[in-house]
Amino acid sequence: MEQANRKNAKCAVSKRCGGCKWIEKEYAEQLSAKEKQFRKLLAPYCKTEGIIGMEEPAHYRHKVHAVFGEDRQHHAISGIYEEKSHRIVPVDSCYIEDAEADAIIVTIRQMLRSFKIRPYQEDSGYGLLRHVLIRKGYVTGQILVVLVLRSPILPSKKNFVKALLAAHPQITSIVINVNDRDTSMVLGKQEQVIYGKGYIEDVLCGKTFRISPRSFYQVNPAQTEKLYTKAIAYAGLTGTETVLDAYCGTGTIGIIAAEHARNVIGVELNPEAVRDARINARRNQVEQIVFYQNDAGKFLEDMARQTPARQVDVLFMDPPRSGSSEAFLRSVAVMKPRKIVYISCNPLTLVRDLDILRKAGYTVKKAVGVDMFPYTDATEGLCLLSRTASE
Repeated sequence: MEQANRKNAKCAVSKRCGGCKWIEKEYAEQLSAKEKQFRKLLAPYCKTEGIIGMEEPAHYRHKVHAVFGEDRQHHAISGIYEEKSHRIVPVDSCYIEDAEADAIIVTIRQMLRSFKIRPYQEDSGYGLLRHVLIRKGYVTGQILVVLVLRSPILPSKKNFVKALLAAHPQITSIVINVNDRDTSMVLGKQEQVIYGKGYIEDVLCGKTFRISPRSFYQVNPAQTEKLYTKAIAYAGLTGTETVLDAYCGTGTIGIIAAEHARNVIGVELNPEAVRDARINARRNQVEQIVFYQNDAGKFLEDMARQTPARQVDVLFMDPPRSGSSEAFLRSVAVMKPRKIVYISCNPLTLVRDLDILRKAGYTVKKAVGVDMFPYTDATEGLCLLSRTASE
């Protein structure tokens, strides 16, 4: 399949958009290079396992975003910002994006003229449609379309929805998101559901998760299942542990881990993510988990100050690209969880944090790279750390 698709993998705009720096590399070559890079980075800590790749590495992105604008003739265009600029590179189909999502975006762009809707112009501030965001369930196939508008008024809203559903009846929900600020952020805070429930659901590791417009959910669900399955295996849970899921987002790892642990604590700063996490726990009838809306570092500091300090057996941590804060890592050193399962989307900040944790008495026992983003140079890292000499 990979060999048959190699000609299609070559993208005419890849050098301008910068999204797929490795689009010209054979997939086996990509995996070999990523494994070598990850092995070199982790060499001071442990021997790494072989990288976990994809069987079908094309069209894996189930979260697709398109920015809208106009060309010099005032024709609507949609696509992606050129690398390091706000110039729009027109894109109708992308080798790494879900093809169904791409087709919906093209249909929306083609509908604009008949509904007298102008794309938003950054320079003048004129126009209505800024972005379209599409989220698709990997297992369920449910599709959420988010129309990001400068104002909450969509002309002929009912007819617009009717026309879009006639072209793509598989759409399960449509939401208007209002972003009236001069900002690089895609989504604003105000939302209006104009069709369906306003969210979709998907299944990951046998659990059902609600995905709202602003929910964090991994864009490559096929690889996410492999990543989380490996993370749970690394933790070696026996059903007796207290687990802390730091940076828990919508609760995916914690909810999956809960059936293998005595109880789980989830911590997340984003209040909307915490709301979805609690809904997800109820949806999956997981009772032995509780979620707190707080900064992960502050939460651990507070736990460390308790007398006696609250015991955590296993810590799952999945921080942002910048890695963990010093305050968080200091609190980990005080809490002394027996095991740490560290998931990282940036191996460079991962090794920086591993240095700090090693000074706090932890040893890296296992590590593996997971290819979450084929055709890019990014690698997800997974490490097991332990306070004991042998595991």
